[in-house]
Amino acid sequence: MTAIQTTTPSRARFGHPLLVEGLRLFFPVAALYAIAMPLAWVALFDFTLPFARVIPLSQWHAHEMIFGVYGAALAGFLTAAVPEWTDTQRRRGGALFLLLLLWLPGRAIGLVGFDALNAVATVTDLAFFGLLFWYVLKALIERGRARHTSFAVWLGLFWLMELAVRLAWLAGMTDLAARLLHTALMVFLIFFSLSIARINIVVINLALDPSGESTPYRPHPGRQNLTAALVSLYAVAALAFPHSGVAAYLALAAAAAFFDRLAEWFIGRAVMRTHVLSLAAANAFAGAGFLVIGLAGLGAPVTAVTGLHLLSVASLGLAVLSVFIIAGLRHTGRPLDLPWQAHVAVILMIGAGLVRVLPELSIGSFLLGPHYLISTLLWSGAFAVWLAGFLPLLMNPVKKADHGA
Repeated sequence: MTAIQTTTPSRARFGHPLLVEGLRLFFPVAALYAIAMPLAWVALFDFTLPFARVIPLSQWHAHEMIFGVYGAALAGFLTAAVPEWTDTQRRRGGALFLLLLLWLPGRAIGLVGFDALNAVATVTDLAFFGLLFWYVLKALIERGRARHTSFAVWLGLFWLMELAVRLAWLAGMTDLAARLLHTALMVFLIFFSLSIARINIVVINLALDPSGESTPYRPHPGRQNLTAALVSLYAVAALAFPHSGVAAYLALAAAAAFFDRLAEWFIGRAVMRTHVLSLAAANAFAGAGFLVIGLAGLGAPVTAVTGLHLLSVASLGLAVLSVFIIAGLRHTGRPLDLPWQAHVAVILMIGAGLVRVLPELSIGSFLLGPHYLISTLLWSGAFAVWLAGFLPLLMNPVKKADHGA
């Protein structure tokens, strides 16, 4: 547990309150891109991109979701959480601004699908994730701790996925790029699984005892890493043997692990708190996504694409938004008393996920077609409501912030 200084010295030293801590800068940045990118893709460009000539449109879209929106969210999370876990100095000021400058060119290019500038985006995106990796690794080295090394390992693999996707695009190997993007999504799901295993301990204990004086909840050790392990096995099988049934069975195993993990939320009435329930729902959506992928691989009348959208829109969208809410309060010195914007944002995000996938599962089939736009509006609305409610909090933290989540 650490505490930040009063806001006045932070403003004076770092020039802007958003540069005091990584999540204060990158959570709003990620939210802005999460609002703009899907709206541009669906409403402005009508599922086209003005400068895309070689790279498939769907791959540009998937890349910007994974490495753009979620990449920025990951930067905010790791630059805040790793220093807390290792009790080392947080990256501030110019170090964060440099990360932002490296992240921006790839987004400007990806937003319009500018194939001709793919090489430029390759260099800047690799530099962004490379620098983020160094920030994480340096903190681990300084403290000599191995407990959180897995985050550095998976971040390194995320960097490799970005490199591989970009090289496949440059070589015109779009089929390979599609499989690599699929693998990159799995890597981010592993980040989600590992992060929730840590965040949920604090969140559930505070739900059970808001005073923070006791910790009645202890996670089951076997559940903390099982989902990450099974997603890893599935990712390897899907990448190396895309036409084998092995990947389908591993997807079903991953689904079972996520559903089993729901037992962590069997805590009575306290589960009905929005921030607790949203984490549980994100976990449930992950299980549903892998279930659909597994069934599709075994010949059931569903598509793997629907399962992927359960993972990328419903599960990860809700998980990222939940972290934005929880960390946005805790890291600005506030208790987990959610403002109304948080409740509305969670409802909108759940709606976005359900509207996106249910018509494709023959539930509400009358929405097929319009469901793309409706889901996009709900998704962008969720992040817009969060941004409107939480940006003032991030800009004006209270005197001391308890970094317990």
